[in-house]
Amino acid sequence: MKAIEVRGLRKTYAGVDAVRDLTFSVDEGEVVAVLGPNGAGKTTTVEILEGYRDRDGGDVKVLGFDPADGGPEFRSRIGIVLQAGGFDPHLTVREMLTMYGGYYPKPRSVDEVIALVDLGEKEQSRVRTLSGGQQRRLDLAIGLIGDPDLLFLDEPTTGFDPSARRHAWELVARLGDLGKTVLLTTHYMEEAQVLADRVVVIAHGEKVAEGTPESIGGRSTAEVAIRFVLPAAAQVSDLPVAMTEEGGRVVAVHTARPTAVLRDLTAWAVGRGEELEGLTVARPSLEDVYLALTGDDDDVRA
Repeated sequence: MKAIEVRGLRKTYAGVDAVRDLTFSVDEGEVVAVLGPNGAGKTTTVEILEGYRDRDGGDVKVLGFDPADGGPEFRSRIGIVLQAGGFDPHLTVREMLTMYGGYYPKPRSVDEVIALVDLGEKEQSRVRTLSGGQQRRLDLAIGLIGDPDLLFLDEPTTGFDPSARRHAWELVARLGDLGKTVLLTTHYMEEAQVLADRVVVIAHGEKVAEGTPESIGGRSTAEVAIRFVLPAAAQVSDLPVAMTEEGGRVVAVHTARPTAVLRDLTAWAVGRGEELEGLTVARPSLEDVYLALTGDDDDVRA
């Protein structure tokens, strides 16, 4: 079953196409990340899916509804976590969740949601006393309190330190255990790599790639890059494999036969009693693929 179906989506502002002929889908229970530079059309697309912006063309179904006229039944089945929530700073965590839960016909238990986002020790604390990471967890809790079938996450870990980001990833991963469908937008390549079942890359309002984080852009079949620091007593011409210098005595080769190349290089090093310092073997990263697809190098966070 498809939780989201988008076919030929179009949106124009003052004669400029913000989204043009965009087509993709999201299966029930799937986590899909939408990537793209600023101005690519991500926000416009997600706002159309949420029912907060009209489209100019194309067909859109979200949980079987046209979001443009889905009404209360549609809204009761989706949860939205924005980049910044609008909280009453004087309410406690429990009071906030109780209030928001009252807007839904069948909310989740407040106790259950507090436990899910690890705010048990803060449930009686006022919102104004929460740290940034705790407020972000409250954002997620509010998105979950209505027990939605589909959750939209907009840049869920922007501004987080690495520890808080890892914790947030654990929370999102738990949503899969609950059978929830998640559509998230993010600039963090590692976030998409860790969380997403599939990735949709948008640039200039168009889909430029779609696939799993491991296969998108031909990652799974791309040549492997082997790099290491050339031993002090060796020259590039001494190597058993043709390699190029990349600076600082780092040498590299790109090959579709990494096992055979590594065999030759390690045998050469062992025979000389040398170590291949800094040896790495890697296919293009998701960030490498993203940059190649979008041509954007100002908006990526590793």
